[in-house]
Parts: sequence; C-alpha cells; structure tokens
Amino acid sequence: MLNLERLVSTVQKNCHISDARHAGDFTMCIFLLKMREFYRWENDIPFTCELPKSEVGEWLQQREHMWSDLETTSFEPLPLENRALDPFDADTINRELIPQGYVYSGGYGRFYKPHFFLGTLLKKEQRGGYTIYISSCEYARDLEAPPAMLQGKTIYVRQESVRRFLWEKIEEWRWNKKNEAMERALACYPFDTDADAALERMTQNETEAMILHELGEGLAGEKLGEEWHKLISALSRSKAEIMLRAVRDILADCLSTLPHLLAANNTASLHFYFANFGGMRKHLYPEALEAYRRWVKEPDLNILRTLVDSGQRRWQETARRLLDIYQEKGAHADTAIENLLEPAPAAAFCSNIKTA
Repeated sequence: MLNLERLVSTVQKNCHISDARHAGDFTMCIFLLKMREFYRWENDIPFTCELPKSEVGEWLQQREHMWSDLETTSFEPLPLENRALDPFDADTINRELIPQGYVYSGGYGRFYKPHFFLGTLLKKEQRGGYTIYISSCEYARDLEAPPAMLQGKTIYVRQESVRRFLWEKIEEWRWNKKNEAMERALACYPFDTDADAALERMTQNETEAMILHELGEGLAGEKLGEEWHKLISALSRSKAEIMLRAVRDILADCLSTLPHLLAANNTASLHFYFANFGGMRKHLYPEALEAYRRWVKEPDLNILRTLVDSGQRRWQETARRLLDIYQEKGAHADTAIENLLEPAPAAAFCSNIKTA
C-alpha cells in the first residue's frame, strides 16, 4: 500500500527546496502576500479569519532559516510502492497514484521555477487530445501554487488553489475598489447574501475558464512548435522572457479562452478575465481593455469577437516574427525582441478594433 504520509513529506520537502532557490524572484510586496496565504494553507485557517500577525512573523523567520539550509539541497525522488521515481516524471508517478485517488504534478513555471503538488483527484477528463486532472484537497504545495498548468499533453487544475487565488483577488479588490471590472464580476455572484456559496460558484466557473486557457496554451504550442520552447529557454530570467510568455498567453486566450467564453455568453468570466488583464499583457495589448470598455458601454459581444479575430492573426504573426529573430540572433535575441514588442505592433490592428 502507498505510504501517503511519507510521500507527502517528500513532495513538501521538494516544494521547500524550490522555494528556497526562487523566493527572491518576487518583489517584497508579492512575497509577503504569498507567504501570508501559504501560512493560512499550512495552518488550515479559513479565508474569513484574520491571521495572527506575531505568529506569522515568527513563522516567516523560521521558514527563511529553513530555506537557507535547503537552498543547495537536491530534489528527492518520490517513494512509491516498489520504487523511487524522479520528481519530474509526473506521468509515471501518476500511473501509480491515479488509481488510488491521488494526483501529482512536477514541472517548471516562470523563470523555470520548479512547481510540485500532491492532491486528491476530483475528476479526470479528455478534451481535444489532452488529459485534464482536476484536484481538490492539496497535501503538499510550494509558495506560488499555480491554479492550472499545462505539461505536455496533460493539464492540471487545482481547485483548492483556484479557490485561494479567487479569494486573494476578492480581498485585493476590497482593499482598493478601483477595479470596476472586478466589481462587475463579483456582482454576478451572491457575495452579499451567501459568500461561501458565491465563492464555490465562482470557483466552478473559473475552473472552466482556466481549463480553456490551458487548452489554448496547447493550441498555441502546436502552432509555434518546439522552437518556441528553445527561445524561452535561451532568454530565461530576462525581460524578454516575460514578454514572450505574455505573447503566448494572449495568443492562447484568443485561440481558446475568449472564443469559448463568448460562445457560452459567460459574462461573469469575461468580466473576471479583463479584471485581471494586467502586467505585461496589458502593456503589450492595451487594445484588449479598450474593446472591453466599449463592450461595457455598448453590450454587443461582436465588439469582443472582433478583438478575438484580429488578435488571433496579430499574435500568430507577431510570434512568427519573434521566432525569425531568434533564428537569426540566437541567445542574443533579447534586445531585438524587446524593441519589436516594446511599442506593441498595434497600428495595423487598431483600426479594426476602433471601427468594430
């Protein structure tokens, strides 16, 4: 029989090793926010309860001390029933865990930070050649805990992390109610009368939106090919990497997320999508928010459909140009990529959006 306690301990140790190596990737503000929520998860504190500031501060110091001891430690193989397996061999690991009701993931995220998690398997689906695992309770996780990830032909969606991600966004909005798109998204759910039920409905809705995005990532990957992964790897930990990931995110949403949300007339998820359309995506594609604002004033979904249609063409073309730069300049392509994207190549597409 599977020794779950030993497995959880090993996965969590690997999570700690990853955090020890990459905690410095965050700004101080983001780091502290993530640590607060990590403390909440470790101690199973409900979202609605205040965190004890002094205890969190003491825990933070202890965690940083532990990280200093683990930073140079190698990841440990996972102890399964009859053998130990590489923590990045998720497919083989899951062949043993899935029949027993668990699901595991080990892969790389932004800046090639390793992400690991182990949870209870809630559901398994097949869509368009992709296997989708949806988990519920999480037994082990790292600091960042991405709610959804694509690894090869497998999509992992972690509903506990989806729920925590949504709660963080809700709390962020409550502290500073300037995000009107978020206000519209939350108004689609009964948060004023039954916050728990509202959060659960929102979690189910956004779980589907995240699946659509990861499917879009898969479609984008098929169009861009293996050379795109080589490009990302060559420019790791640079501004160009952040820009490249944003380009692929936008393309994925134009290929899958937005078309399906529009087809389903899922206004709650559309508002939430644009409420979180920030950072590099907003910098590269401000026309998306312009189209959203037009749709709010003139509730005609064709405004957003026009955005999606032009966006598919624009970002596929942009990605091909970026690959051409990489083929020409190799690992020295970062400056040319930044120069291409910095004033986003919008002129040829702006007229399509503004006259829609």
